[in-house]
Amino acid sequence: MSTTVTKARAATAPDALPARGTAAPGPVRPNPVPGILRRALSGSATLVWTAIVVVPVYWLVVTSLRARADFTTDSPLALPAHPTFDNYRAVLDGDFTTYLLNSVIVTAGTVVLAVAFALMAAFAIVRGAGSRLSRLSFRLFLLGLAIPLQAVIIPVYLLIIRMQLYDSLLAIVLPSAAFALPITVMILVSFLRDVPRSLFEAMIVDGAGDWRMLWSLAAPLARPALMTVAVYDGLQVWNGFLFPLILTQSGDKAVLPLALTLYKGQFGIDVPATMAAVVLSTLPMLALFILARRQLVAGLTAGFSK
Repeated sequence: MSTTVTKARAATAPDALPARGTAAPGPVRPNPVPGILRRALSGSATLVWTAIVVVPVYWLVVTSLRARADFTTDSPLALPAHPTFDNYRAVLDGDFTTYLLNSVIVTAGTVVLAVAFALMAAFAIVRGAGSRLSRLSFRLFLLGLAIPLQAVIIPVYLLIIRMQLYDSLLAIVLPSAAFALPITVMILVSFLRDVPRSLFEAMIVDGAGDWRMLWSLAAPLARPALMTVAVYDGLQVWNGFLFPLILTQSGDKAVLPLALTLYKGQFGIDVPATMAAVVLSTLPMLALFILARRQLVAGLTAGFSK
């Protein structure tokens, strides 16, 4: 027993400690290679994704500046030897302004209807939270997300015929607004749920009714979410092709996505002119996105804290 204690004391004696001139071992440093490899892979993936996005846009713009005779002889990604704006002039001299106006009317009408009705529906669902009718209404709106547009195009076509709206811009606006409602209601409900109930209760004490609370409290507070759904719905309707194709037939009722098919001739397609029309058709939505980018980002990041 005494021998064991003596050995333990000898092991912890000052002689067992490292000499004063010897540096104590430092902490083990992690290997920096995995971190460098991870950053390299992330940077490579970012470059690949950027190339996938930028190269088609570059080809689109460059092709729109080529003459039709140079399209088949020049390299697709090379800068045009003789840039020309004749394709843009040819597009603007045609019926492009009519198609642009039709697209603006359809998009604006659809966004106004969808956002207005979705705001009222979301307000009613949030104010009636907990009731069976509110839960059922919200589930019905969510069910609309599971219905593909292509599956109901024939019933929609028959309804438009019965309503005598075929071959009119209203025939595109009404079904487009109906299919935009589910996602719009879902986003607005998620946003309005975060509004403190004390604000609604304070307005009720002041004698405000539901309509006053909707337009004076809910709508101003939900402005970022309203901007988000307006831009999203606008993009979907602006690029929509199926409803204009099925529900209209006159040339003066064509919208931009449908009008791009009119640049196809009997023996070929005027690709440079088509690319010029595509560039011009993207400018309005690009300008809207640039003007509303702050509100759009705020709406995408708000309303989902719960």
